[in-house]
Amino acid sequence: MYYPEPISKLIDSFMKLPGIGPKTASRLAFFVLTMKEETVLDFAKALINAKRDLTYCSVCGHITDREPCYICSDQSRDRSVVCVVQDSKDVIAMEKMKEYHGLYHVLQGSISPMEGVGPEDINIPSLLKRLQNEEIKELILATNPNIEGEATAMYISKLVKPSGIKVTRIAHGLPVGGDLEYADEVTLSKALEGRREL
Repeated sequence: MYYPEPISKLIDSFMKLPGIGPKTASRLAFFVLTMKEETVLDFAKALINAKRDLTYCSVCGHITDREPCYICSDQSRDRSVVCVVQDSKDVIAMEKMKEYHGLYHVLQGSISPMEGVGPEDINIPSLLKRLQNEEIKELILATNPNIEGEATAMYISKLVKPSGIKVTRIAHGLPVGGDLEYADEVTLSKALEGRREL
């Protein structure tokens, strides 16, 4: 189907976003045409400002608009505990919980040999340097419970354990409100493995 070039380029731009196919991209592009010009300009500015003004914290790797990030600069946090996560969205999820008061280290990915991503391609070297320079007593590995996340957690654990730092892994298993009958074997196995005394 033929579209005028400006809308065609807009559709192509939306399709570069993850999870956006041709139909959704067309719907979004035509919606943009109905928006007020001021709203479109604000949207465009927000995109540009996010790209220009955000960087990664030199300490933990979390996205930030200041150096160091608000978490690393908060002196009230427990500086002896570091939670290792895959990306900044994970930090935000943990912070929403309001239960964790330690620091973070954002890997910005996970080890994935199939995709050609090795330990040196993610934020592992800076984690090891940080462990040498800071008084860290516990490292919580909170990578995703998939093959890449598990491989990354195991790799970091093997590197760090000889240093005497306590290495823990977040529990995996059934979600609250979940039913046993709908859980897959791996989830049930992890739930059984991570059981605790009541």
